[in-house]
Amino acid sequence: MAVTTSTAASSLLATKKNLSSLSLTSANKLPAFSPLVTSSRRQRFIVLSASLNSKPTVLVAEKLGEAGINLLKDFANVDCSYNLSPDELCTKISLCDAIIVRSGTKVSREVFESSGGRLKVVGRAGVGIDNVDLAAATEHGCLVVNAPTANTVAAAEHGIALMAAMARNVAQADASVKAGKWERNKYVGVSLVGKTLAVMGFGKVGSEVARRAKGLGMHVIAHDPYAPADRARAIGVELVSFDEAIATADFISLHMPLTPATAKILNDETFAKMKKGVRIVNVARGGVIDEDALVRALDAGIVAQAALDVFTVEPPPQDSKLVQHERVTVTPHLGASTKEAQEGVAIEIAEAVVGALKGELASTSVNAPMVPAEVLTELKPYVELAEKLGRLAVQLVSGGSGVKDVKVTYASARAPDDLDTRVLRAMITKGLIEPISSVFVNLVNADFSAKQRGLRISEERILGDGSPESPLHFIQVQIANVESKFASAISENGEIKVEGRVKDGIPHLTKVGSFEVDVSLEGSIILCRQVDQPGMIGKVGSVLGVENVNVSFMSVGRIAPRKQAVMAIGVDEQPSKETLKKIGDIPAIEEFVFLKL
Repeated sequence: MAVTTSTAASSLLATKKNLSSLSLTSANKLPAFSPLVTSSRRQRFIVLSASLNSKPTVLVAEKLGEAGINLLKDFANVDCSYNLSPDELCTKISLCDAIIVRSGTKVSREVFESSGGRLKVVGRAGVGIDNVDLAAATEHGCLVVNAPTANTVAAAEHGIALMAAMARNVAQADASVKAGKWERNKYVGVSLVGKTLAVMGFGKVGSEVARRAKGLGMHVIAHDPYAPADRARAIGVELVSFDEAIATADFISLHMPLTPATAKILNDETFAKMKKGVRIVNVARGGVIDEDALVRALDAGIVAQAALDVFTVEPPPQDSKLVQHERVTVTPHLGASTKEAQEGVAIEIAEAVVGALKGELASTSVNAPMVPAEVLTELKPYVELAEKLGRLAVQLVSGGSGVKDVKVTYASARAPDDLDTRVLRAMITKGLIEPISSVFVNLVNADFSAKQRGLRISEERILGDGSPESPLHFIQVQIANVESKFASAISENGEIKVEGRVKDGIPHLTKVGSFEVDVSLEGSIILCRQVDQPGMIGKVGSVLGVENVNVSFMSVGRIAPRKQAVMAIGVDEQPSKETLKKIGDIPAIEEFVFLKL
């Protein structure tokens, strides 16, 4: 019977035995917090290392709003020490149970090692956690929490402000007047009303930008593979594909996280697909734009103007061609810099840190929950399989409809009560969300992260072959109501379907759509639909060999001899676009897709 996930994050902490625990945030399962039994019926995980009768100490290493400081003082001793050098921080941290930072203080491995095990909570006052060593935090049993919601309105308002200022040449005209000039004809702008705005990333900030742009009379479209279509329609926004968004927009506003999938997503190739005279706003992350390519696009007239609050390197070099460009408006990462946002962040992070010090794990946790060691030991290869199936499935999705309905099927010879799938569901959710999101998904925040994105995950357990000694026969992931960039991944039920199992401790992909395959889930995978005929393996292998791409595994599944077949190829390196094109140009190849694990 299928069960839709709705378990609260806190309920995932309960266990039936007093066991040591492990982290899920890395391939090497590392020690996290130890459980403390507080009654015969219930366990609670305590993160304080100091005596329960004494106040913990919280180090505030960067300026925090007064409301947040007052919240902390009600519960803890608060040490506000700003502008500490790395050595000073390492010296002071051994006296602290928690630390709160913004983006300017690096909480490195050395900081965790210097704490001597006392540091139990790191609070990041903001969204990004690039300055916190998550792996080291997990190893040292330290919970990391952030404040992801308080900046939303401030960032959206700054995006709209930059767009309007850019369209009307406000910064350039201001500098001209202050230089003693009066150049009215030079700074004729463009109107926003009636123009098409493409919002790239329809999360909290993106949707707020869309609402405000609609109020300015703009036609708003958006691209986000996770945005529910009904939520977009409710505010008059049409979800479209990435290529359609950039090709039709007069203005493009970026609100996507910086991930391997989005790094330099605006580059020479994507600029070439844009409408001539497009205008670009970025208040998200600097690295999503290839800055050299943007300069070329500005000089070529493809991009008329750009307004940027973020840069690949901050602060950018003084001689940056992009910053100095006449048609570029820049601000020094001011997206969250309003009095109201700063106060909101202070309260949000203070509440999260105090909750963590009390032994509670909030939905803003970004690293390790507690999981019984014996459960992880048994499920370890299946945990890896689950995440990789999620990653494969979401990469097969195309179009602008958004991922909303996912069904996970577990085949097991065990009784339902003897198979704990919470870890597996969390890792499938991790695989579905992380490739195109800045969210760090784990056992604590998996259900919360899915719910936030309108992602409904149902689970079904069926009786599988084999011995109950093995926890699972196979795991199957299906995504409904979406289009696929690889048509053969669509099952007879019209859903994207991938299935896998563990063989000799290694995860394998065993089914794509209706096609049986068998390929080790290591490295990356190329899927090709072909006409089943002699020599196809050799032809594809030769193309990869000439380009020095090592093949680790190859499998062919077919409907019948001389009919359609699907070839699954495991590769150690990522093939170039030219190599993939050569594979696609082989006459018998009908479609192909490259999937990165």
